[in-house]
Amino acid sequence: MALRDILIHPDPRLKTVADPVATIDDGLKRLADDMLETMYAAPGIGLAAPQIGVMQRMLVMDCVKEEGAAPRPMVLLNPEVTWSSEACNVYEEGCLSVPDQYADVERPAEVEVTWTSLEGAEQSERFDGLWATCVQHEIDHLNGKLFIDYLKPLKRQMITRKMQKLKRERARA
Repeated sequence: MALRDILIHPDPRLKTVADPVATIDDGLKRLADDMLETMYAAPGIGLAAPQIGVMQRMLVMDCVKEEGAAPRPMVLLNPEVTWSSEACNVYEEGCLSVPDQYADVERPAEVEVTWTSLEGAEQSERFDGLWATCVQHEIDHLNGKLFIDYLKPLKRQMITRKMQKLKRERARA
């Protein structure tokens, strides 16, 4: 397993729609392991393949936060929201590709998602709470959308300028 570099906004790959995963092979399984390791190390609760420059419809997540609770790492290939509740929740969201920036985003409180597992099996689950927010946030990444795209233009521009400055500082370091 290896840690991967996480792309920082603005990067054109973060605004690109990812391609469906066509083949499940050892390389894809290694990628899933790398993504989970990268997500946990960041630390984060979700990571989409485009965030590490891999333009495939794949995400990992683990929203278990309780102290002492067993982790629940999930790998979703070609995930799709098949149902969402009318009721909404507002969560303060952050993103590994937009470090240290947070904003309230309103999303459906519950969603049903179908996906393919690493074993090639069709899966379906209903998510709520933080899990629902996380899976929608990560699926947005697969569609070239960031959480800041839900914000008013002025706030979005302010965050983008901060990220451009961060990237310049990192390039000089």
